[in-house]
Formats: sequence, structure tokens, C-alpha cells
Amino acid sequence: MSRRVVRQSKFRHVFGQAAKADQAYEDIRVSKVTWDSSFCAVNPKFLAIIVEAGGGGAFIVLPLAKTGRVDKNYPLVTGHTAPVLDIDWCPHNDNVIASASDDTTIMVWQIPDYTPMRNITEPIITLEGHSKRVGILSWHPTARNVLLSAGGDNVIIIWNVGTGEVLLSLDDMHPDIIHSVCWNNNGSLLATTCKDKTLRIVDPRKGQVVAERARPHEGARPLRAVFTADGKLLSTGFSRMSERQLALWDPNNFEEPVALQEMDTSNGVLLPFYDPDSSIIYLCGKGDSSIRYFEITDEAPFVHYLNTFSSKEPQRGMGFMPKRGLDVSKCEIARLYKLHERKCEPIIMIVPRKSDLFQDDLYPDTPGPEPALEADEWLSGQDAEPVLISLRDGYVPPKHRELRVTKRNILDARPPSGPHRSQSASDAPLQQHTLEALLEEIKALREQVQAQEQRITALENMLCELVDGTD
Repeated sequence: MSRRVVRQSKFRHVFGQAAKADQAYEDIRVSKVTWDSSFCAVNPKFLAIIVEAGGGGAFIVLPLAKTGRVDKNYPLVTGHTAPVLDIDWCPHNDNVIASASDDTTIMVWQIPDYTPMRNITEPIITLEGHSKRVGILSWHPTARNVLLSAGGDNVIIIWNVGTGEVLLSLDDMHPDIIHSVCWNNNGSLLATTCKDKTLRIVDPRKGQVVAERARPHEGARPLRAVFTADGKLLSTGFSRMSERQLALWDPNNFEEPVALQEMDTSNGVLLPFYDPDSSIIYLCGKGDSSIRYFEITDEAPFVHYLNTFSSKEPQRGMGFMPKRGLDVSKCEIARLYKLHERKCEPIIMIVPRKSDLFQDDLYPDTPGPEPALEADEWLSGQDAEPVLISLRDGYVPPKHRELRVTKRNILDARPPSGPHRSQSASDAPLQQHTLEALLEEIKALREQVQAQEQRITALENMLCELVDGTD
């Protein structure tokens, strides 16, 4: 009997293909900030890129179809007073994006479906709680309006964007700068890496570290980590000889890696993008001109090198499209958006197949845009897997959905009810209390009026769109 030498895998022949020149986004001044974030975020409707901007921080949001040369006067999203360091699209609303900045704030923005006439300068809400720059953002995968931020103050804050409240603050777990934070599949755990060279698994609701591994990679350069679909961890880092490494870990046994792959010698931090549907990880080094990809399986050696996509230009950053934004008719299993100095170029990963029919094995049901939990349910201890959708008939993004922020009024600002009494000297403290309460109520009403005005503006814009459409 002949022994089968070649490993069987439907992803063995995946190949990368750069989009045609007219499908790229040209003339974008990509940010030059020296921060190890991806500078790019993409969803089935929009492409967002952090750009160079004078007098503060800005990013540009383009409809996916708006390829070609971008007008130098194209409206930006501006509001931060210092450079933007990270951006992340809400997984449950394709029109909502969060931005984090050197100015210590996080802003959440509603992006209209039409092209705005001028810069977007008013966020839906500004979240203030960090004392230093905020460099990492990540939305909860299954709970509505739950956003995580990590800052230079070594603190992780989890927010309810719908109310502007801090749900949880994890402020004594990391003794140094946090390099990366990743939710697991259902958002019950976090994987964090830190400048102290420790990989931690954190239960945010209990406020405790449930497992940790010191020096998962020996080198001094920053680590990154992501959860796999079955709860293992993939980490990227450097050996003592500055060789870049990819390691697979079982959190129940953190002593030795399940698998370790050594790659090349380089200084560029590897940005890992993991696809849970195919269990493929794409590694994009900042300053590299290549994307390596590996398949993670249950049998030894567990991490299987598939291929490398190479091009001439080095990458400044990278965006990764959610599965629901891919073209299933072309057997496209991933799409990355590579940032050059002045442009953004889509790179498509394709499994070669002869059939034009929908390929069930390539496209299992994937997380859709509906949240599985409300923020309060998650905070109270509930967990839920993502709500899945089928891609058999392709995915059509839903129409514009407005995010409404309802700030909870801490004081019940109504004056005490009861029979009216004539005022006397002994009533002075009561009068003072009522005055403060009235001021609070006026402030709350002003905020409500402002929210209503924003709603009216959005409705007027939608009306203009409809009128233009009927013309």
C-alpha cells in the first residue's frame, strides 16, 4: 500500500490576488503615527482609514464602491484634538464606528449611507475615562453596544455605548503598556498581551486573571494574541534572535506551546487576522510586503503553513473584511485591505473551484449583524454564541440604522412634591437643593433637545436621499 504523504485540506491551494488597479482607493494620505494598530477597518458597507490631518486627528470613511482616486476635499471624520490611533466598526451596526485617540477620548460616530457634504465633526457620544492615550478598541462580539478600550494608563475599560456608562474597569491587572486585547468567540473572556511580556486570559466580569504565561516568546518586541474558534490561543512574537514566531497555546496547559512556527528575522510586528470559519490565520507584518497564512487543525503539527502572498510595496496597515462582506460566487474566503503610503489595495484570497454553485464547505453559517445579548444581560453573567446567518444567497447589508444614546440621569431632578409652604429661614438648604436639581434637569433637557435635533437632521438627510432617488 502506498502511503499518502500530502496532507488533505480544501485550503491547501488558497491563493492571494491583488485587485485590479481601478478597484483600489488612490490618493489617501495614510497616517504616519508610530503606533502598532492596523490603521484600517472595513465592513460590508464602508472602508475607514486613519489619515494624516493637521490640527487634530481624523479618519476617512469611503463607501466600498467608491474606488479610484479620492478627491482631496473628500469629507473626513474629525473631532479628536490629537492623532487617531485605532478605529473599529460595530459588528451589529454597519453605520457605527468607534475611534480612539492620543487625546485620551473615545468617540462613537454614526456614518450616513450618503456622502456627507462636509466633515463629520459631531460624534454620537464621547467616552472619557482614560488618563492617557487610548490605543486599542474592540467591540463585544455578541452583546449590543458593548465596547472595550485600552489605554496608555494600563487600564481596560468596558463601556455601554448606549448609555455612555462604564460597565467595568480593569485597572490593576497590567503593570505596563497593553499591546493587544482580543475577545473570545462569545465574549466571555479576553486575551491580553502586555509590555511585561506576559500573555493573560482575563475574565472581565469577575475582574480576575484566569490563566497567564510569562514570556510566551523570548524576544523583546511586542506580542499579539487572538483566540481560535475552539478556545485555544494564537500568539505572534519574536525569539531571542529576533526571529518572528507564531505559537499555538492550550490555556489549560500553558507550560509549552502546542505548536511553534519560526518564520524570518525582521523588526515588523505581525498583525494576526484569524478567520474562525476556515481556521486560517493571516499574518501581516508592518513594513513587510508579504502576507503569510496558516491553517490551524486538530491534528499534529496543528499549524500548517499554506502560502505567502508577496508584492513589491511594503504595507503601512491592514484591514480585514468580515465574512459576510465577501463574494461567495468567486469562492473568496478572505479579503484584506492593504495600506500603502498613498493608497489602499484590496487583496482577495480565493479557493480555486471549477463549479459556480454555492460551496457549502467553504461557507458555514457565519456571525450576522444581530446581537445575541443586551449589554445588561452580558454584564449580569449571561453568555450567548453569535447569531449566525447563511451566505447561500449572498449578504445584503441592512439599511441605515440609528444608534440612540440614552444617558441615564443620575439625580432624580424633580423638586419634592407636597403642599406649597411659605418660605422661611429654615427652608434655605431645601431651596439650595432644589436649585441644584433644577439646574440638573435643565441640563438633561438640553441634552434631549440636542439628541432630537440630531435625529431631525438625520431624517431630513434621509428625506433628501429619497427625493433625489425619485428624481
